[in-house]
Amino acid sequence: MNQRELFLKHVAQTSPAPLALEIVKAEGCNMWDAKGKEYIDLIAGISVCNVGHRHPKVLAAIQQQLDKYMHLIVYGEFVETPQVQYAKLLTDHLPASLNSVYFTNSGAEATEGAMKLAKRVTNRAEIVAFKNSYHGSTQGALSIMGDEYWRNAFRPLLPAVHHANYNSFEDLSLITTKTACVIAETIQAEAGVNAPTKEWMQVLRQRCTETGTLLILDEIQCGFGRNGTLWAFEQFDVVPDVLLLGKALGGGMPLGAFIANRELMWKFTENPVLGHISTFGGHPVCCAAGMAAMQVLLEEKLVDAVFEKEQLFRSLLQHPKVEAIRSRGLMMTLVFDSFETNKKVIDACIANSVITDWFLFAANCLRIAPPLTITKEEIKKACSVIVRCLDEL
Repeated sequence: MNQRELFLKHVAQTSPAPLALEIVKAEGCNMWDAKGKEYIDLIAGISVCNVGHRHPKVLAAIQQQLDKYMHLIVYGEFVETPQVQYAKLLTDHLPASLNSVYFTNSGAEATEGAMKLAKRVTNRAEIVAFKNSYHGSTQGALSIMGDEYWRNAFRPLLPAVHHANYNSFEDLSLITTKTACVIAETIQAEAGVNAPTKEWMQVLRQRCTETGTLLILDEIQCGFGRNGTLWAFEQFDVVPDVLLLGKALGGGMPLGAFIANRELMWKFTENPVLGHISTFGGHPVCCAAGMAAMQVLLEEKLVDAVFEKEQLFRSLLQHPKVEAIRSRGLMMTLVFDSFETNKKVIDACIANSVITDWFLFAANCLRIAPPLTITKEEIKKACSVIVRCLDEL
């Protein structure tokens, strides 16, 4: 059997028609398949590879840590330098109240930990989340996912979860003194890049403060400069009580985190002790890779060029078949009339060496979220392919 046949036979499948590209190498904004065909990557592993695939400084950090140690003991018991240094770097670039980092294996695990923390801190059970929101696929995260199509087959799920309309002032009345936390994506990603108004985000923050509710902002997809500022919440002049990170956090390695004030996080240490534990959370190699990637992001000032690159994409993708372009930095979508049209464009792009995708809650929208390192020349080349595919529809 060839690799594709073995893949279909032995690797658990999540869709009846996976892309099944056999990629043998990736570097920067490019991938190569087993036949040597080169692709421009416009989705960066779904916002994971913000500094590109296999950045030399990330590879060097991984190798250096491999030469020291890998897994030692359950999370939080030993002083592991990569965890400590990365937590310090993160908190140095966050508001003072976000000063304690709990590293996890993934964004979904960060969501789960934050939900537990909110219940422990507030002694409340109710959670408010938003329609068309995505926070992971574990059962707790699935309970707050904002779409019944994805939830229904796995019920019963967590009780006392209320789903509000994103950017609705009226629905903020669902937040009461019984609410443990509100969980919101700062920019809704899987809804097809849906940004709230600044006023709504500030009123949401105020409502949470008034009711003693923790505001958890999910920047698992939009963090690390993807929206044009290091953290998307900076654009709204609010500070969450808990911040969720993942995807780009590990520089291509699996890593998530929830970040809060140390006073809140300390609740996990008593009644019960070990209130939240993980075997592999904050793996030292992953933390070393993630820290190196964040240092690249800062030192190379990649965030400074995001808005300019966004405008270049927008200027080059004007086409009669594109009903709208929604974007916040290098998180973008092309809106088409249907999923059928979108799928034809995606398939044509892949056939012509440009990798893109669709969104869970916006199947008629084409995803563009490339590495932030993408060059203007690569943008022009990718856009010319997309436009050509649209012309040939």
